Amino acid sequence: MGLWIFLGLIGLIVFFIVSIYNRLVALRNRFKNAFAQIDVQLKRRYDLIPNLVETAKAYLAHERQTLEAVIAARNSAQTATSKAAANPADGEAMRGMVAAEAGLSGALGRFFALSEAYPDLKANTNMMQLSEELTSTENKIAFARQAYNDAVMGYNTALEVFPSNFVATMGSFQPGTLLESTESPEERKAVKVTFS
Repeated sequence: MGLWIFLGLIGLIVFFIVSIYNRLVALRNRFKNAFAQIDVQLKRRYDLIPNLVETAKAYLAHERQTLEAVIAARNSAQTATSKAAANPADGEAMRGMVAAEAGLSGALGRFFALSEAYPDLKANTNMMQLSEELTSTENKIAFARQAYNDAVMGYNTALEVFPSNFVATMGSFQPGTLLESTESPEERKAVKVTFS
């Protein structure tokens, strides 16, 4: 009788450990899937940029440096995203991707600021359509990043709470990396507007 109770207790403990392990695997897969959604939108963005630059080339022929900077930043971001997509749990690859994406956003910002000086370019229907698609894609990327960060937070929390932290250690689960802003504290300050 005592042996059956002991075996039942061992079986219950094993079942408990297996269920925790399976929950951690599900949470890890959820945050990897969330990253895949970001990857889809980033690829769409990368595909739009060459069309945007090609449309602007005729109008911005003497602004070659800006156009080349956008393409170089796009290629760098695409490479960094590929590394991060191979293993979204790799913190270094994720930080590299965030930095490369910030560089691309900066280059695009300079490109659009420059294009404002060219009314014919702004009025070009192809340019307007591509700009609208890029804006829509940027919004989708922002939502996908939020979903990713939510999934990573749930996963990381599960890794840290008792008793799943013991199972996570035994199963060699690594925490996920949140996608954080690369802005400095100075850039985050509100812009002061005065009408004087």
